[in-house]
Amino acid sequence: MQIIGLCRFSYPAEGGFQVEHETIEERIAYLYSSARMEERLRHFECICLPGLKAQTDPDFIFLVLVGEDMPRPYFDRLQALLSDFPQARIVSRPPGPHRQVCQQVINAARDMSQPCLQFRHDDDDAVAVSFVEDLRATALDISALRAKHRLVALDWIRGFVGRPDADGLRAEPCMTPFWGVAQAVAVAPGVRQSVMNFGHNKLNRFMPALSFSDRPMYLRGHNDHNDSRQKAHVRPVALPRLDPAGEAEMNRLFAIDADHIRRVFAPAAAS
Repeated sequence: MQIIGLCRFSYPAEGGFQVEHETIEERIAYLYSSARMEERLRHFECICLPGLKAQTDPDFIFLVLVGEDMPRPYFDRLQALLSDFPQARIVSRPPGPHRQVCQQVINAARDMSQPCLQFRHDDDDAVAVSFVEDLRATALDISALRAKHRLVALDWIRGFVGRPDADGLRAEPCMTPFWGVAQAVAVAPGVRQSVMNFGHNKLNRFMPALSFSDRPMYLRGHNDHNDSRQKAHVRPVALPRLDPAGEAEMNRLFAIDADHIRRVFAPAAAS
């Protein structure tokens, strides 16, 4: 069964952002500002990629959608971060309607004659190293349900919210349904709709949805450039500093290395 993940890495879509811009030029300027891009690359390197590269089931495709006009220095750094990740494919597209472009990118990588498991993934989030393995096993467990429905949502709701910095990682457990991370849609053969055709918090309005809370499956990144944090009156979240035991747990679950975080987020490295 084919498994495809999609990450929009600062792709200048029309729509798809909680922060609105008057023109696509304003959106591009916002997305490619140096402070924002430096933060996105650091989170991508330290939080997002380690767990994906360490998946216990390596049989999946990870599509990284970028804009055709991404500044070359950032594109080159992105390529370098993905150089040891054979499942990853960078896909460049001009600005276009968010859901339509994402659907096209996913379907271009699909074998439309086969069932497909699709997940969306933000560049500052992490999934457990067993995510793909557990996703595939769960999809097989619900074969009878999938046979009756074009689309079925699978949502792992237990995890952590975390924030990396020069001193390591702050994080605490949470349980949040339909948060968009460690979430997938099983798509029947021939169905062109994708996981990106639906808001992650509204999947259960359009298809059967199953939730699982037996194990932590994600770390939701928290940082100054979260799209959801750009609006007014968003309260800061105080997260506790992890001790060595907590850092070891993050490494076991998500392959996140707190020492690597400290190196990458050190003031000299971040400047």
